[in-house]
Amino acid sequence: MDTPEILVLQASYSNAVHAEAIGVLLNQYAQDPMGGGHGLPADLLEQLPAELAKRPHAFSVLAFVGGEPAGLVNCFEGFSTFACRPLVNVHDVVVIQPFRGLGLSQKMLQKVEEIARQRGCCKITLEVLEGNAIAQSSYRKFGFDDSIFDPAHGRMLFWSKPL
Repeated sequence: MDTPEILVLQASYSNAVHAEAIGVLLNQYAQDPMGGGHGLPADLLEQLPAELAKRPHAFSVLAFVGGEPAGLVNCFEGFSTFACRPLVNVHDVVVIQPFRGLGLSQKMLQKVEEIARQRGCCKITLEVLEGNAIAQSSYRKFGFDDSIFDPAHGRMLFWSKPL
């Protein structure tokens, strides 16, 4: 049996195929228990690529398998005051069910790293749910760790406050 072609690329928010893929994949992620378990409003998904395009520090990486949207990583450039250089924060990592096990997360993160290096970034950051062992394993395989500056003070925590 032939292995379907895998294509990983930086999305163009103005490309209709890419824009649609971003919405479809993000919605499937939102419906997954690791994404909250609830779909997103259609108008939000439709507006998302144009809103991302307005943000020069945003970029997305898409994976297609046999021409079908299979994976998505949304990223935002931030800034490390300690390194005085930009950094990339990975905000969403999505590989939808039919395409899991093909190494897509590793391929997409490799593309993210390539873009981060081109931008002169000092690091890539991300947050992951404590109970998402599969994602944690994938991130560790790629070289991420749960950072500790000083063991006496413990691990970094990611907190949020809805507005």
